[in-house]
Amino acid sequence: MDNSTYSLPSDASIHLDIKMAARTSARSQATAEFLSAPWRFATRQTYDKDTNPDGVISFALAENKLVVQDVQDFVNRNVTFESNDFNYGTTDRFPRALAAHLTEYLHPYLPIQPEHIRSTSSCTALHDMLAWAMADPGDAILLNRPIYGRFELDFTNREQVKILYADTDAETCLKVSAIQKYEEALADAAASGIHVRAILIVNPNNPLGQCYHRNTLMELMKLCQRHQIHLISDEVYACSVFDSDEPEATPFTSMLSIDPRGLIDLDLLHVEYGFAKDFAAGGMKLGALVSRSRPILRAMDSLMRFHTPSGPVLNMACALLEDRAWCRAYIDTMRTRTRAAHAHATEQLRAAGVPFLPGSNAGFFLWIDLSGHLPADLDGEENAEFAFAKKALAAGVFVQPREEHANKPGWFRLVYTQDPAIVTEGIKRIKSVITAK
Repeated sequence: MDNSTYSLPSDASIHLDIKMAARTSARSQATAEFLSAPWRFATRQTYDKDTNPDGVISFALAENKLVVQDVQDFVNRNVTFESNDFNYGTTDRFPRALAAHLTEYLHPYLPIQPEHIRSTSSCTALHDMLAWAMADPGDAILLNRPIYGRFELDFTNREQVKILYADTDAETCLKVSAIQKYEEALADAAASGIHVRAILIVNPNNPLGQCYHRNTLMELMKLCQRHQIHLISDEVYACSVFDSDEPEATPFTSMLSIDPRGLIDLDLLHVEYGFAKDFAAGGMKLGALVSRSRPILRAMDSLMRFHTPSGPVLNMACALLEDRAWCRAYIDTMRTRTRAAHAHATEQLRAAGVPFLPGSNAGFFLWIDLSGHLPADLDGEENAEFAFAKKALAAGVFVQPREEHANKPGWFRLVYTQDPAIVTEGIKRIKSVITAK
């Protein structure tokens, strides 16, 4: 994000915007307002030690740059395209391949069959489809805090489904004690006349890099059964789990690995997966839903013409999944490198005097505490976190403010799955900001 984001438009551009707005729909104008939300979109990395040492180091984008070359090399060596990849042909090859992969790594209690899977053109598209399938405009999806912030765009942007938050915090949101906060949020929504249609969790959690306690997952299942609402478990980081040697860390448990009998109707339980995280392939734009709910799958089928993945993408994904020996070796390598990157980042943060939430063992990020260094001078920004991000950006490092909708101010997500030398330099720049007089 450059400084031009904050420059005021000229009178001419204001008049042009008004003129062009008259040519667009009211709903598109409302959607476009999301694009101007302050600090909503992350700054890209421009730093290069040799060619652009003064460029920006970004800790914002959840990408695993440590293994993307491995995926690229495999695809270049092993994938060839056939004519059917470029035609309208469909196949159950991908659902079969994904079912085998998820069976191996999620340890489902009930067998995952290809007919339980719907593939979509990204998890973002999947969220839009779930909003369509589960809720009407004005209904709501309930999340906890802190959590990945783009769900507000995914569910609200087009389908006009509200996002509500349980009043949880980082220290307790994955524990059984958080269930009471969900109950309170559901009661508040009902008192306001808002119908909550689903609870959505991210497990492993983004931005905490931690996994839900198994008992919490079971209580969430019971909660959704009591209220007859859907439970969506976003498990896009399911394989990005490693042994961090942190005593507070909780092992990963997939929602699918729990016996649902006596806990929740199968029609209410849904798990999503994608290739952007575990396979470092966000550019493939491939997501998937695992569900046994025929009404939800049928509703999604009604939208599939708009969100079907491309043939070449499905071909690449199948090649990655069907070579099980390569896939296992790749995931082992990914976990080893991510664990080393986690150890390096925590060491650097401790040396810089930057506190972070303990107990992380998953994902690509740490939840760091900069609350003691928020500036009193807002420098024209709306709040102290925006002002800190502005100071940090001026020092050549980007940490995205208020993206995760945390209750406590001053916490930021730091993505460490990149060149260790860049992580070291980026944390050095953060330290320069928090120690500046």
